[in-house]
Amino acid sequence: MPGYYYDEFEIGRVFKHAIRRTVTETDNLLFSTLTHNPAPLHIDYEYMRTQSEFGKPLINSFFTLGLIVGISINDTTLGTTVANLGLEAVRFPAPLFIGDTVHVETEVVAMRPSQSRPRNGILTLEHRGYNQTDVLIATCRRNVLLLRSPAKG
Repeated sequence: MPGYYYDEFEIGRVFKHAIRRTVTETDNLLFSTLTHNPAPLHIDYEYMRTQSEFGKPLINSFFTLGLIVGISINDTTLGTTVANLGLEAVRFPAPLFIGDTVHVETEVVAMRPSQSRPRNGILTLEHRGYNQTDVLIATCRRNVLLLRSPAKG
């Protein structure tokens, strides 16, 4: 199991995830249509060429959010997550476009034992996604309920 137990994290630790992902037109179109998001800024090249400052479609921000969290899982919480408790401070400071390659880093920003579940702890992770030129394209803080180490439980 590659994920860490709650007890193995420490505040301030930064994970630089090796997995990178180039975003495709199929990713954007499929995600936008599967989630019933018909916004022309994601799926209409002509609209974006003539009526936007970007000149081309933007990657759906909810895909971007899912991607940056997803890339982090293998190195952090795979197999030790009980439940995601919520996301906060979600920001998209720069656009992501078809053909951009995303890389991610994750920082442990807070942690505390669960009051109601002694076999679990609550971890707050800040995920930061960057494009291929290291421009910050997305950030979020994820609160996750994790298993504590069986040796500590």
